[in-house]
Amino acid sequence: MKNSVVPRVFPPLLAALCLLLAPAAGAAELKIGYVNAVKVIEEAPQGEAALKKLEAEFAPRDKKLVETQNKIKELEQELEKNALTLKDAERRAKEYEIGALKRDLRRTTQEFREDYNLRRNEELAALQKIVYKAIVEFARQEGYDLILHEGVVYANGKVDITDKILKKLGKKQQ
Repeated sequence: MKNSVVPRVFPPLLAALCLLLAPAAGAAELKIGYVNAVKVIEEAPQGEAALKKLEAEFAPRDKKLVETQNKIKELEQELEKNALTLKDAERRAKEYEIGALKRDLRRTTQEFREDYNLRRNEELAALQKIVYKAIVEFARQEGYDLILHEGVVYANGKVDITDKILKKLGKKQQ
């Protein structure tokens, strides 16, 4: 069994060793960059536009939820205030109405969250495509051999091109 593992593991290790032992002159020509993709997505003007679009799209539904919450509070206060003067049937009817509104509010709130999360994920995916395209385009224009964005423990300021990508996407630098 051990002999069958060695041939599969050996070629990748050999390739990695060859890259590490490459002549210093070849390594000097390699152009590497790093992008903080999270920062780009958070600060890109396209991200801000997507957020405003979502807010505008969901504002009417959010307003209805707030109105329903306020109506429930009013009915509860009215019931509490008039509890002693109401007949049992009237009190039960008010309690039923409040309970029905609360159930409807929970259901509507859950639907709102699901719809909002779905749309937010759609907008995020579209934004990620835009950012990816901008990074690749920038790398090609500037002659980069390698651009890293995740899993980087340290990146020297000389290789960090995050602000350049933000500039390419249209963010005004301070």
